[in-house]
Parts: sequence; structure tokens; C-alpha cells
Amino acid sequence: MSNRIPPDEFEDINEAVGEEWESKTTPYERIRRVIAHTYTPASADTVAEDARTSPKTARRHLNTLAEEGFVITATGNHGGTVYRRSPESLVVEQAADILEHVSTDELVTRVAEMRDQLNDYRAEYGVDSPEELTIEQANQTLSEPTSEQSEINAETIRDWQTTRRNLAFANAALSIA
Repeated sequence: MSNRIPPDEFEDINEAVGEEWESKTTPYERIRRVIAHTYTPASADTVAEDARTSPKTARRHLNTLAEEGFVITATGNHGGTVYRRSPESLVVEQAADILEHVSTDELVTRVAEMRDQLNDYRAEYGVDSPEELTIEQANQTLSEPTSEQSEINAETIRDWQTTRRNLAFANAALSIA
């Protein structure tokens, strides 16, 4: 292995890429991109730093995105406003992605299959949701710790939750179609 020092032009690739991103996009585009990939509430200062713009500019664009329904605001721990992607905008994005890849007829078929699967879970376990099933199982364990009971598989709970979530996305896609 060589002990060569990398050329200066490669010393900070992140800075070079950041500068290129900044030169090819507007502050609004960068802020939208940053907040689209922010999964916890963030201050305008944090978004500004990641989007390579000023906090004042970030705040202005974040407020515009809030008016458009792309982000929601809340009061942070220290009293300042924090921003995060709105759940509704995520659903619309997911629905549009589904429609791009699945025909409406196929989607109708999949919705019916998912509804059947959810009905099967309800019939098998006698509750309406995976959360109710978990609570029921915990209560049964607490009230009868020595009795033998069937242990509900964690994978079953996850599958039930995933099917329910996917059905919501599919229904949103159908309502857009």
C-alpha cells in the first residue's frame, strides 16, 4: 500500500458535492429535499444548515411548505418552531408511486386480497386489530401467569400491521386514480 497523500481536489468530497448541489438547485428545492428526508422534527436552523442556506430563508420556505401541507409545525422543547414532513404528504407520495407501478385493475384485486387477509386475522384471533391482540395477550398473561396459552408470533403482529398499512396506501391510490 502506498502512503500517497490524496490530491487537494479530493480532500473533502462532501464539500464539493454540496457546492455542486447548491449551484444547481434553489434554496426552496434544497429545503424541500432536506425536509422530505427528515424523520424527526427539526428546527429551521438545522434544516438551513443541511440545505446550505440561511435560517431566515429556511424558515420562510418551511412556512410555505407548511401552508402547502407538505410539512407540519409544532413547538419544540425550547419553545421554538420545529418542522417535519406531514403524514398526509407521505401518503399521497406513496399512493402516486403505487399508481405508477400497478394498474388500477390489479390494485382493486390486491385491495380485495388485503381485506380478506385482515378479515381472516380478525376471525382467527377474535379482535379487530393487532394492538388489541397484544393487549389481550398481555392481560391474559397477567391474570393467568401459570396457564398454558398460545403465544402470538411477533411476525404475525407485524404482518397484520403491514397489511393494514398497505391497504390504507392502496385505498389512497384508488381514491386518486
